[in-house]
Amino acid sequence: MDAILLQTLNGLDKGSAYALIALGLTLIFGTLGVVNFAHGALFMLGAFCAVTVSKLLTLSFETVDPTRVDFLGNPLKVKTAYVESWFGPEFGGALIDWAVPLSILFAIPVMIGIGYVVERGLIKHFYKRPHADQILVTFGLAIVLQEVVKYFFGANPIPTPAPDAFKGSFDFGALIGMEANAIIYPYWRMVYFFFAAIIIGAVFAFLQFTTFGMVVRAGMADRETVGLLGINIDKKFTIMFGIAAAVAGLAGAMYAPINSPNYHMGMDFLVLSFVVVVVGGMGSLPGAVLAGFMLGILESFASMNAIKSLLPGIDQIIIYVVAIIILLTRPRGLMGRKGVMED
Repeated sequence: MDAILLQTLNGLDKGSAYALIALGLTLIFGTLGVVNFAHGALFMLGAFCAVTVSKLLTLSFETVDPTRVDFLGNPLKVKTAYVESWFGPEFGGALIDWAVPLSILFAIPVMIGIGYVVERGLIKHFYKRPHADQILVTFGLAIVLQEVVKYFFGANPIPTPAPDAFKGSFDFGALIGMEANAIIYPYWRMVYFFFAAIIIGAVFAFLQFTTFGMVVRAGMADRETVGLLGINIDKKFTIMFGIAAAVAGLAGAMYAPINSPNYHMGMDFLVLSFVVVVVGGMGSLPGAVLAGFMLGILESFASMNAIKSLLPGIDQIIIYVVAIIILLTRPRGLMGRKGVMED
C-alpha cells in the first residue's frame, strides 16, 4: 500500500507538469488552430525567469571586515547582497530565500509579453498555412530560444533552491494514519501539485465564468459567427496566446527547484506534452488535464523496480504504448471533439 501511494504521489507530481504544459498547448490550438512546437521552450523560459530573479536577488558587493582575518592575518573580504544592504539582513535574506515563489510576479508579465510578441510577430502569419508549416516554424523558434538561453546562461544546469521552509520531506504516511516513515515525500513536490491545481482551476474558472472567457469559448466553437457579431476575436485570441504562454512560464518557474533549469529542458517536455494533448483529444481542455495526470501516474508506476524487472525499459515507453492503445480505440482521444484536425 505504501508503494502504491508513493508512486501515486510521484505520478501526480509529474502529471502536474504535463497537465500545465498540455493545457497551454490546447489553449493555443483550440483558439488559434496553431500546432505550437515552441511551447516547451516557453516552459523553459519560465524556469529561467526563476533563475534570473534568484541571480538578481543575490547580486552582491565586497567589503572588508577588519574583525575577521585569514590565516595570514589579512582582513577578510565579505560579500553582502544588495537587497540585504538595502532592506536589512532579515528581510533581504527572506527575499533571497523566497526567490522562486517571488519569480511568479516576474514571470507573469514577462511571459505574457513574450507570448504577445511571438503571436503578433510570427504565429499570425501561419494561421492559414498547413500544420506542417506551423510545426516547422515553431520548432525552429524553439531551437532559437534554447540557443539564446544557452548563450546567456551556459549549458550546465543551474540549481535553483526552494525556500528553506519547503526543503526536506514530510511524513505523509503518518498524516494518513500509517506507521511513521512509511511514506516520505518532498515538501516542494506537494507544493507544486497544489500550485498546478490552482492554476488549472483558475484557467477553467476564467473561461467558464467571465465574459471574456465566454467569448473565447464561442470563438473556439465558431470563429466566423463571433466575428460577424462585431467582436474582435483575433485580439482576444492574441490575449489567450499570452495567457497560455504565462501558464507554461509559471509551470516552468515553480518546477525549477525540482529539476535544475537547463537550456534543453523544454525539448525534454515537448514531445511528452504533445502526446498528452493527443491522448486527451486535440482542442479539449479537460482532456489535456485528464491525460496529463493519467499518463504521469502510469509513468510513475512503470518506473517501479518490480515492474522494470518484468518489463525492462517499460518506464521509457509506457506513455507511447498507452497513447497507441487509446488512439486505436478512440481516434479522437479521450475527450476529443468531432472535426478537429480531421479535414
